[in-house]
Amino acid sequence: MADFVQTLMTALAIGSLYALIALGYTMVYGILKFINFAHSDIVVLGSWISYSLAIKILPVLGLNPHNPETPPPLWVGAVVLLLSMVICGLIGFVIERLAYKPLRRAARLNVLITAIGVSLLLQNVGQLTFVFGSSPQKMPSLIQDRELIRLAFSSGENAQVVVVGLVDVMIFVTSAVLMLVLEYLVFRTKLGTAMRAVSYNPDSASLMGVPVDRVVSFTFVLGSALAAAAGFLFVLKYPTVQQPAHFIWVLLGLKAFVAAVIGGIGNVRGAVLGGFVIAFVEQFGAFYISPNYKDVYVFALLIMILLVRPTGLLGSPLQEKV
Repeated sequence: MADFVQTLMTALAIGSLYALIALGYTMVYGILKFINFAHSDIVVLGSWISYSLAIKILPVLGLNPHNPETPPPLWVGAVVLLLSMVICGLIGFVIERLAYKPLRRAARLNVLITAIGVSLLLQNVGQLTFVFGSSPQKMPSLIQDRELIRLAFSSGENAQVVVVGLVDVMIFVTSAVLMLVLEYLVFRTKLGTAMRAVSYNPDSASLMGVPVDRVVSFTFVLGSALAAAAGFLFVLKYPTVQQPAHFIWVLLGLKAFVAAVIGGIGNVRGAVLGGFVIAFVEQFGAFYISPNYKDVYVFALLIMILLVRPTGLLGSPLQEKV
Protein backbone atom coordinates (compact mmCIF):
# COMPACT_ATOMS: atom_id res chain seq x y z
CA MET A 1 0.00 0.00 0.00
CA ALA A 2 2.83 2.39 0.82
CA ASP A 3 4.46 1.80 -2.57
CA PHE A 4 1.13 2.35 -4.28
CA VAL A 5 0.55 5.69 -2.54
CA GLN A 6 4.12 6.84 -3.25
CA THR A 7 3.74 5.98 -6.93
CA LEU A 8 0.37 7.73 -6.97
CA MET A 9 1.89 10.95 -5.58
CA THR A 10 4.64 10.89 -8.21
CA ALA A 11 2.13 10.25 -10.99
CA LEU A 12 0.00 13.21 -9.89
CA ALA A 13 3.00 15.56 -9.93
CA ILE A 14 4.32 14.40 -13.31
CA GLY A 15 0.81 14.24 -14.78
CA SER A 16 0.35 17.90 -13.85
CA LEU A 17 3.44 18.80 -15.90
CA TYR A 18 2.28 16.76 -18.89
CA ALA A 19 -1.15 18.37 -18.72
CA LEU A 20 0.22 21.94 -18.67
CA ILE A 21 2.36 21.30 -21.75
CA ALA A 22 -0.39 19.38 -23.55
CA LEU A 23 -2.75 22.35 -23.14
CA GLY A 24 -0.50 24.45 -25.36
CA TYR A 25 -0.55 21.82 -28.10
CA THR A 26 -4.29 21.34 -27.94
CA MET A 27 -5.20 25.05 -27.88
CA VAL A 28 -3.13 25.87 -30.95
CA TYR A 29 -4.51 22.86 -32.78
CA GLY A 30 -8.05 23.79 -31.78
CA ILE A 31 -7.64 27.28 -33.21
CA LEU A 32 -5.44 26.75 -36.29
CA LYS A 33 -5.64 22.97 -36.88
CA PHE A 34 -1.88 22.41 -36.92
CA ILE A 35 0.66 21.02 -34.48
CA ASN A 36 3.10 23.58 -33.09
CA PHE A 37 6.18 21.39 -32.71
CA ALA A 38 8.10 24.38 -31.36
CA HIS A 39 5.90 24.32 -28.26
CA SER A 40 8.15 21.90 -26.39
CA ASP A 41 11.06 24.28 -26.92
CA ILE A 42 9.12 26.98 -25.11
CA VAL A 43 9.15 24.63 -22.12
CA VAL A 44 12.95 24.53 -22.43
CA LEU A 45 13.07 28.32 -22.56
CA GLY A 46 10.86 28.47 -19.48
CA SER A 47 13.28 26.26 -17.57
CA TRP A 48 16.39 28.16 -18.64
CA ILE A 49 14.80 31.58 -18.14
CA SER A 50 13.75 30.49 -14.64
CA TYR A 51 17.33 29.43 -13.94
CA SER A 52 18.74 32.69 -15.32
CA LEU A 53 16.31 34.80 -13.28
CA ALA A 54 17.00 32.83 -10.10
CA ILE A 55 20.78 33.27 -10.25
CA LYS A 56 20.29 37.01 -10.87
CA ILE A 57 17.66 37.67 -8.20
CA LEU A 58 19.06 35.64 -5.30
CA PRO A 59 22.40 37.53 -5.02
CA VAL A 60 20.45 40.82 -4.90
CA LEU A 61 18.70 39.49 -1.79
CA GLY A 62 22.02 38.54 -0.24
CA LEU A 63 21.51 34.81 -0.82
CA ASN A 64 23.90 32.34 -2.38
CA PRO A 65 22.11 30.66 -5.32
CA HIS A 66 24.33 27.58 -4.90
CA ASN A 67 23.64 27.13 -1.18
CA PRO A 68 20.55 24.94 -0.78
CA GLU A 69 20.70 25.19 3.01
CA THR A 70 19.52 28.79 2.84
CA PRO A 71 16.27 28.73 0.85
CA PRO A 72 14.81 32.10 -0.19
CA PRO A 73 11.31 33.28 0.76
CA LEU A 74 8.46 31.65 -1.18
CA TRP A 75 7.63 34.92 -2.94
CA VAL A 76 10.95 34.70 -4.83
CA GLY A 77 9.79 31.50 -6.54
CA ALA A 78 6.46 33.14 -7.37
CA VAL A 79 8.24 36.14 -8.94
CA VAL A 80 10.51 33.88 -11.00
CA LEU A 81 7.49 31.88 -12.18
CA LEU A 82 5.49 34.96 -13.20
CA LEU A 83 8.43 36.61 -14.98
CA SER A 84 9.20 33.40 -16.84
CA MET A 85 5.57 33.11 -17.95
CA VAL A 86 5.52 36.73 -19.14
CA ILE A 87 8.79 36.41 -21.09
CA CYS A 88 7.79 33.13 -22.73
CA GLY A 89 4.37 34.57 -23.51
CA LEU A 90 6.07 37.41 -25.39
CA ILE A 91 8.28 34.91 -27.21
CA GLY A 92 5.19 32.94 -28.21
CA PHE A 93 3.61 36.14 -29.53
CA VAL A 94 6.69 36.96 -31.63
CA ILE A 95 6.85 33.42 -33.02
CA GLU A 96 3.20 33.53 -34.04
CA ARG A 97 3.51 36.94 -35.67
CA LEU A 98 6.73 36.29 -37.55
CA ALA A 99 6.57 32.58 -38.39
CA TYR A 100 2.94 31.45 -38.44
CA LYS A 101 0.78 34.44 -39.29
CA PRO A 102 2.22 34.84 -42.84
CA LEU A 103 1.32 31.17 -43.45
CA ARG A 104 -2.24 31.41 -42.14
CA ARG A 105 -3.69 30.53 -45.57
CA ALA A 106 -0.80 28.33 -46.72
CA ALA A 107 -0.82 24.55 -47.04
CA ARG A 108 -0.54 22.67 -43.76
CA LEU A 109 2.69 21.03 -44.90
CA ASN A 110 4.31 24.46 -45.15
CA VAL A 111 3.21 25.31 -41.63
CA LEU A 112 4.47 21.96 -40.33
CA ILE A 113 7.90 22.50 -41.88
CA THR A 114 7.99 26.01 -40.43
CA ALA A 115 7.16 24.67 -36.95
CA ILE A 116 10.02 22.17 -37.16
CA GLY A 117 12.32 24.97 -38.36
CA VAL A 118 11.33 27.21 -35.45
CA SER A 119 11.96 24.32 -33.05
CA LEU A 120 15.46 23.74 -34.44
CA LEU A 121 16.15 27.48 -34.38
CA LEU A 122 15.23 27.77 -30.70
CA GLN A 123 17.33 24.72 -29.81
CA ASN A 124 20.44 25.97 -31.58
CA VAL A 125 20.10 29.59 -30.44
CA GLY A 126 19.69 28.36 -26.89
CA GLN A 127 23.03 26.55 -27.09
CA LEU A 128 24.96 29.71 -27.98
CA THR A 129 27.45 30.72 -25.32
CA PHE A 130 25.98 34.19 -24.80
CA VAL A 131 22.43 32.79 -24.45
CA PHE A 132 22.25 29.65 -22.28
CA GLY A 133 25.23 27.59 -23.43
CA SER A 134 25.63 23.87 -24.04
CA SER A 135 26.49 22.79 -20.48
CA PRO A 136 23.91 21.61 -17.92
CA GLN A 137 23.36 23.80 -14.88
CA LYS A 138 21.99 23.29 -11.37
CA MET A 139 18.74 25.11 -10.61
CA PRO A 140 18.95 27.05 -7.33
CA SER A 141 16.75 25.71 -4.56
CA LEU A 142 13.88 28.19 -4.60
CA ILE A 143 11.73 25.87 -2.51
CA GLN A 144 13.20 23.59 0.13
CA ASP A 145 11.75 20.14 -0.49
CA ARG A 146 10.92 19.43 3.12
CA GLU A 147 8.56 16.78 4.42
CA LEU A 148 4.98 18.01 4.28
CA ILE A 149 2.87 14.90 4.85
CA ARG A 150 3.88 11.60 6.44
CA LEU A 151 1.68 8.54 6.03
CA ALA A 152 2.41 5.31 7.90
CA PHE A 153 1.23 1.89 6.72
CA SER A 154 1.64 -1.30 8.68
CA SER A 155 1.24 -4.88 7.52
CA GLY A 156 1.89 -7.41 10.26
CA GLU A 157 5.34 -6.79 11.65
CA ASN A 158 6.39 -4.54 8.76
CA ALA A 159 5.81 -0.80 8.80
CA GLN A 160 6.26 1.48 5.80
CA VAL A 161 6.21 5.25 5.62
CA VAL A 162 5.22 7.43 2.68
CA VAL A 163 6.62 10.96 2.67
CA VAL A 164 4.98 13.63 0.53
CA GLY A 165 7.41 16.47 -0.19
CA LEU A 166 6.59 20.14 -0.52
CA VAL A 167 7.80 20.33 -4.14
CA ASP A 168 5.37 17.65 -5.36
CA VAL A 169 2.50 19.38 -3.58
CA MET A 170 3.50 22.77 -5.02
CA ILE A 171 3.67 21.30 -8.53
CA PHE A 172 0.21 19.78 -8.24
CA VAL A 173 -1.40 22.82 -6.59
CA THR A 174 0.18 25.36 -8.96
CA SER A 175 -0.79 23.30 -12.00
CA ALA A 176 -4.33 22.83 -10.70
CA VAL A 177 -4.73 26.57 -10.15
CA LEU A 178 -3.46 27.38 -13.65
CA MET A 179 -5.73 24.76 -15.21
CA LEU A 180 -8.76 26.05 -13.31
CA VAL A 181 -7.99 29.61 -14.45
CA LEU A 182 -7.75 28.36 -18.03
CA GLU A 183 -11.02 26.47 -17.65
CA TYR A 184 -12.74 29.63 -16.44
CA LEU A 185 -11.16 31.73 -19.18
CA VAL A 186 -12.15 29.39 -22.02
CA PHE A 187 -15.69 28.52 -20.89
CA ARG A 188 -16.83 31.50 -18.79
CA THR A 189 -15.52 34.67 -20.49
CA LYS A 190 -16.14 36.56 -23.72
CA LEU A 191 -12.56 35.97 -24.77
CA GLY A 192 -13.06 32.24 -24.30
CA THR A 193 -16.22 32.42 -26.39
CA ALA A 194 -14.22 34.17 -29.11
CA MET A 195 -11.57 31.46 -28.94
CA ARG A 196 -14.18 28.73 -29.34
CA ALA A 197 -15.82 30.63 -32.19
CA VAL A 198 -12.52 30.94 -34.06
CA SER A 199 -11.88 27.26 -33.41
CA TYR A 200 -15.23 26.36 -34.96
CA ASN A 201 -14.99 28.60 -38.05
CA PRO A 202 -12.51 31.50 -38.32
CA ASP A 203 -14.22 33.08 -41.35
CA SER A 204 -17.66 33.09 -39.75
CA ALA A 205 -16.21 34.40 -36.50
CA SER A 206 -14.54 37.23 -38.40
CA LEU A 207 -17.85 38.17 -40.05
CA MET A 208 -19.44 38.31 -36.59
CA GLY A 209 -16.86 40.88 -35.44
CA VAL A 210 -14.42 38.57 -33.65
CA PRO A 211 -10.81 39.86 -33.98
CA VAL A 212 -9.34 36.60 -35.26
CA ASP A 213 -5.71 37.77 -35.33
CA ARG A 214 -5.85 38.92 -31.71
CA VAL A 215 -7.50 35.70 -30.60
CA VAL A 216 -4.85 33.59 -32.34
CA SER A 217 -2.03 35.67 -30.86
CA PHE A 218 -3.55 35.44 -27.39
CA THR A 219 -3.81 31.67 -27.77
CA PHE A 220 -0.08 31.45 -28.49
CA VAL A 221 0.71 33.76 -25.57
CA LEU A 222 -1.45 31.72 -23.21
CA GLY A 223 -0.04 28.38 -24.36
CA SER A 224 3.53 29.65 -24.09
CA ALA A 225 2.90 30.98 -20.58
CA LEU A 226 1.59 27.58 -19.48
CA ALA A 227 4.64 25.92 -21.07
CA ALA A 228 6.91 28.28 -19.13
CA ALA A 229 5.11 27.34 -15.91
CA ALA A 230 5.66 23.67 -16.72
CA GLY A 231 9.36 24.34 -17.38
CA PHE A 232 9.72 26.14 -14.05
CA LEU A 233 7.98 23.36 -12.13
CA PHE A 234 9.97 20.69 -13.96
CA VAL A 235 13.32 22.07 -12.82
CA LEU A 236 12.01 22.41 -9.29
CA LYS A 237 11.48 18.65 -9.23
CA TYR A 238 14.53 17.77 -11.36
CA PRO A 239 17.05 20.56 -10.60
CA THR A 240 19.56 19.70 -13.33
CA VAL A 241 18.78 22.02 -16.25
CA GLN A 242 19.99 20.12 -19.31
CA GLN A 243 21.29 21.90 -22.40
CA PRO A 244 18.51 23.11 -24.74
CA ALA A 245 18.90 20.34 -27.33
CA HIS A 246 19.08 17.46 -24.83
CA PHE A 247 16.93 14.42 -25.61
CA ILE A 248 15.12 14.74 -22.26
CA TRP A 249 13.36 17.87 -23.53
CA VAL A 250 12.41 16.18 -26.80
CA LEU A 251 10.96 13.22 -24.92
CA LEU A 252 9.06 15.50 -22.54
CA GLY A 253 7.50 17.34 -25.47
CA LEU A 254 6.61 14.09 -27.24
CA LYS A 255 4.89 12.71 -24.16
CA ALA A 256 2.91 15.91 -23.72
CA PHE A 257 1.87 15.69 -27.37
CA VAL A 258 0.83 12.08 -26.80
CA ALA A 259 -1.23 13.29 -23.83
CA ALA A 260 -3.03 15.80 -26.05
CA VAL A 261 -3.74 13.13 -28.68
CA ILE A 262 -4.93 10.56 -26.14
CA GLY A 263 -7.22 13.07 -24.46
CA GLY A 264 -8.54 14.35 -27.78
CA ILE A 265 -6.46 16.92 -29.64
CA GLY A 266 -8.29 20.25 -29.61
CA ASN A 267 -10.16 19.46 -26.39
CA VAL A 268 -8.90 21.42 -23.35
CA ARG A 269 -10.30 19.04 -20.77
CA GLY A 270 -9.06 16.10 -22.81
CA ALA A 271 -5.49 17.43 -22.67
CA VAL A 272 -5.64 17.50 -18.87
CA LEU A 273 -7.11 14.00 -18.76
CA GLY A 274 -4.50 12.70 -21.21
CA GLY A 275 -1.66 14.17 -19.15
CA PHE A 276 -2.72 12.31 -16.03
CA VAL A 277 -3.53 9.10 -17.92
CA ILE A 278 -0.08 8.73 -19.46
CA ALA A 279 1.59 9.70 -16.16
CA PHE A 280 -0.31 6.97 -14.35
CA VAL A 281 0.48 4.41 -17.04
CA GLU A 282 4.14 5.43 -17.08
CA GLN A 283 4.69 5.46 -13.31
CA PHE A 284 2.66 2.40 -12.37
CA GLY A 285 4.03 0.45 -15.32
CA ALA A 286 7.56 1.36 -14.27
CA PHE A 287 6.92 0.25 -10.69
CA TYR A 288 4.89 -2.91 -11.21
CA ILE A 289 6.40 -4.18 -14.49
CA SER A 290 9.80 -2.68 -15.31
CA PRO A 291 11.26 0.85 -15.20
CA ASN A 292 13.29 0.11 -18.34
CA TYR A 293 10.19 0.32 -20.53
CA LYS A 294 8.29 3.25 -19.03
CA ASP A 295 8.47 5.18 -22.32
CA VAL A 296 7.24 2.11 -24.19
CA TYR A 297 4.11 1.99 -22.03
CA VAL A 298 3.18 5.54 -23.04
CA PHE A 299 3.53 5.02 -26.79
CA ALA A 300 1.89 1.59 -26.62
CA LEU A 301 -1.10 3.25 -24.95
CA LEU A 302 -1.17 5.82 -27.76
CA ILE A 303 -1.36 3.08 -30.38
CA MET A 304 -4.15 1.28 -28.53
CA ILE A 305 -6.18 4.47 -28.09
CA LEU A 306 -5.83 5.37 -31.77
CA LEU A 307 -6.96 1.89 -32.78
CA VAL A 308 -10.00 1.91 -30.51
CA ARG A 309 -10.90 5.61 -30.50
CA PRO A 310 -8.96 7.62 -33.11
CA THR A 311 -10.34 10.96 -31.89
CA GLY A 312 -9.05 10.43 -28.35
CA LEU A 313 -10.89 9.88 -25.09
CA LEU A 314 -12.83 13.17 -25.13
CA GLY A 315 -12.39 14.10 -28.78
CA SER A 316 -15.25 14.25 -31.25
CA PRO A 317 -15.10 13.45 -34.98
CA LEU A 318 -14.80 16.42 -37.33
CA GLN A 319 -17.78 16.64 -39.65
CA GLU A 320 -17.60 18.56 -42.89
CA LYS A 321 -20.31 19.18 -45.46
CA VAL A 322 -19.34 18.18 -48.96
